[in-house]
Amino acid sequence: MLQNFPILYYLLGSTLLYWLMLLFASLSHSRGYTIAGFLLALGNRDNMPERTAFMARADRAAKNMGENLLIFAIVALASVSVGGQRDLALLGAQIFLFARLAYWPIYLAGIKYVRTVVWGIALAGVGLVVISMI
Repeated sequence: MLQNFPILYYLLGSTLLYWLMLLFASLSHSRGYTIAGFLLALGNRDNMPERTAFMARADRAAKNMGENLLIFAIVALASVSVGGQRDLALLGAQIFLFARLAYWPIYLAGIKYVRTVVWGIALAGVGLVVISMI
């Protein structure tokens, strides 16, 4: 079925990216790269360590991806349902995923203005998917 709707590969890829971002944010906050931190991550997380700026950026990047993934998923699934210009929808999905892949390390590095430009590029990808249905 996926081969009939290649945009769904990009939706799945974006969902996997979101899951990785959530996992990274959680493990970086709990310091899951240490034994004590990993055990903390497996528990209720009642006594989490103080957040560093990097940890806060990882969390915000993941939350931002969740917000954008919701919009992208709705638009991508609508394009599968409605049909339209599949090539344009696929291009939009590709732009979204690859821009979001670039966005994550840029956000983690704290590069302010570039981050916003890359976010806009991803949003433009969603826009292309919308336009493909018109």
